[in-house]
Amino acid sequence: MGAWRRIRRGPRAVAVAGLVVVATGAAVACQPGGLGSATVAYTTDQTATAALERRHVNVAWLTCTGSYGGDARGKAPSPTETTVVKVDCQGETDDRRKIVVTGRVTKAVDGACVRGDLTAKVDGRQVFHVDGLGDCDAGPGPTYRPPAPGGPNPTVTVTVTRTIWPVQGK
Repeated sequence: MGAWRRIRRGPRAVAVAGLVVVATGAAVACQPGGLGSATVAYTTDQTATAALERRHVNVAWLTCTGSYGGDARGKAPSPTETTVVKVDCQGETDDRRKIVVTGRVTKAVDGACVRGDLTAKVDGRQVFHVDGLGDCDAGPGPTYRPPAPGGPNPTVTVTVTRTIWPVQGK
């Protein structure tokens, strides 16, 4: 019974987590040049997972959240303030051990690196304590690459399925 409840809650929890990420991303999308909490959370997730895997920790899942550390309401700092984003990641290994990654981030390059003070623990044992993860010299990858001139263009295929019921009497 407990296992069924856990399985049913899984998709709902994933959907709620996805909505939280989208809402957070929308809230910080208008921050020109600022350090966004959603960007920090995403990048910490990516770089911490890679760092744990390099240390032979098989990560089943890891979810990170970011919040502005200086303001109890989580409000974005003004452009004149030093931006620090507090990150908190929870996860699990393939063999169901608890993963916790926490810290404060002062710089992030989307998907490539985070800088600050980060600590990762697996089942309470510290795996790393670093001042940064990833490669900050590498820029974020392109999100859109236009097709090359004279190259193939995307095509649209539409498939229509029609169900035909047998005629009575046949």
